[in-house]
Amino acid sequence: MSFEDGEIKQNEISQNKSRSNGLIIGLIVAVGAAAFFAGMYVSNINSNQISQEDLDNAIAKLELKMLQNRLPTNQPSPPVNISADDDPIIGNPDAPITIIEFSDFQCPFCARFHVQTLPLLLDEYIEQGKVKLVFRDFPIQSIHPNALPAAVAAECANEQGQFKAMHDMLFDNQNQWNDQETVEALTMFSQYATQIQLDQETFDSCLTSGKYIEEIRNDLEDGRSYDVTGTPGFFIGNDEIGYVELKGAQPFESFKKVIDAQLEA
Repeated sequence: MSFEDGEIKQNEISQNKSRSNGLIIGLIVAVGAAAFFAGMYVSNINSNQISQEDLDNAIAKLELKMLQNRLPTNQPSPPVNISADDDPIIGNPDAPITIIEFSDFQCPFCARFHVQTLPLLLDEYIEQGKVKLVFRDFPIQSIHPNALPAAVAAECANEQGQFKAMHDMLFDNQNQWNDQETVEALTMFSQYATQIQLDQETFDSCLTSGKYIEEIRNDLEDGRSYDVTGTPGFFIGNDEIGYVELKGAQPFESFKKVIDAQLEA
């Protein structure tokens, strides 16, 4: 965009430079957070004396599991008890049925769910007040280095009541920031905040502070305790009837079968 007034243009340039400098600090935070997660895994490796070969095999199995999760299962898992924690909610908080999603903003299968299945769930269940979706973070840092800062961006947008808007921006534009260096991805996230009309200063301060790192780590640990091994992973139900697990970016019909049965129970 061009400006006739040279002074205004110069101010715009100065503001952009200032914002970039702030987001570079965010890069330091993101790298530190990645090291934090890596340290957790290294700690486990050292305590169990796992070899590098075993670690490589484990990562390979995880990647294979993620690919397998694309395929629908014949039968949902038996009901289990799952915590929704205090994570962002899409829909009416008082809806009788809850979908708890463990997701990774950089995961292509999570983006597929967002594009293909979530709109149908919104139309038939969520916007009707029958179902709410609770979004819990499960960033797989070993293969998705920008997933953690994206999760922080969504949490920061949630502070201003705009979680879904940022959630949609991140998934809709995943191809833009997916392969970028983290500092460039952070700049894009700041631009998304502008587009959805967040208070820019508040958002950028939140993004660079790392204040939600512990919250995201708690989600990750909870997911692991529920045997989530790939993304997306879903648990459907409520505390009274328990939750049924669905693995992977399954079609709308798989969700409908479970939800309808639970609503009729």
